[in-house]
Amino acid sequence: MFGAWTAYQLRRSGRTIALVDGYGAANSRSSSGGETRLMRAGYGADAFYTDWARASMEMWKEFFRLAGQALFEQTGVLWLAHPDDQYVEQTEQTLRAVGARCQRLSLDQLRAQFPQIATRGLDGALVEPDAGVLMARRAVRLLVQQTLKLGGVVRPDRIVPPTGSGTLDAVTTSEGDEIRGEQFVFACGPWLAGLFPDLLANRMTVTRQEVFFFGPRGGDRRFAPPQLPAWLDMGEAVYGIPDLQRRGVKFAFDRHGAPFDPDSDDRVLTDRALAEMRAFVAMRFPALAEAPLLEGRVCQYCCTSSNDFLISRHPSFTNVWLLGGGSGHGFKHGPSVAQHLVNHIALGRALDPRFSLATKHTVQQRLVF
Repeated sequence: MFGAWTAYQLRRSGRTIALVDGYGAANSRSSSGGETRLMRAGYGADAFYTDWARASMEMWKEFFRLAGQALFEQTGVLWLAHPDDQYVEQTEQTLRAVGARCQRLSLDQLRAQFPQIATRGLDGALVEPDAGVLMARRAVRLLVQQTLKLGGVVRPDRIVPPTGSGTLDAVTTSEGDEIRGEQFVFACGPWLAGLFPDLLANRMTVTRQEVFFFGPRGGDRRFAPPQLPAWLDMGEAVYGIPDLQRRGVKFAFDRHGAPFDPDSDDRVLTDRALAEMRAFVAMRFPALAEAPLLEGRVCQYCCTSSNDFLISRHPSFTNVWLLGGGSGHGFKHGPSVAQHLVNHIALGRALDPRFSLATKHTVQQRLVF
């Protein structure tokens, strides 16, 4: 997502670009290769990410208008609030402060509007009506297609990690071909740390993330829009997406899993994770307690120590840029992340220091959710 948006925006700015990807756009190994991604503006008290998410949503809509395809489903997002839930409270305050629509639901209102949700342990909810779900894999491929139409080049190659310092004149592919350029942006998702291990080892972690799709009974529309929006239960570290395109209801844990190699590790669901998710489903969505598992997916998060993005110049090269650390919440920010870097490359605008390499530490302390 970061790489595709950066290539698209650089090409629109008039730059000649080559987009290089060893496995191809939105491949099954990539963090952007899933069917759906949540699009929400709520970020607790962090108005910076709220602003970026809202700006990105407008850029997404404009891109879809220009491309003639609509890949966003405005399902709304439901924040399930636990007692004394400061994050949901701060999210509401921030959304109202920036003028974003939201509605607080009491526990009785939550039960009345969404009877398919069991409210044990909850204290109401917050509705973000303009949020929703983006068709992720299709959106990435559409971005690449539009970049090609604008005259960009796409190459199915793997890049050998660059060595040395100063100005980088070219990168080399695994087949020995040279790709020359004035600027080089490495937006490689879970492969970024492996390309620069001396620099990013322990500063970025790649973790295994398991996703589950459970199937409602035939004719049961309680778990599809508009009866059910996308939702987050941050107290349980689980989020979900309603039954879109008849694929089933998506459930996933929003906590970091075991270390994972995107090239070589198998992508088979574990019995332990499935049992844990079934227990949550039975507790929060009891009508799906016996629902069949229609499909599962193993992807990965690639995160920095704080979960802030990495948008930074490589310290050894004057013309190499590192872009990553987006997993868990980065997909929705693709346009804003790309614009931030493109404005720096093309217009000389400063990069925000919160994204610098200097702020990335070796001890994990997640601050962004």
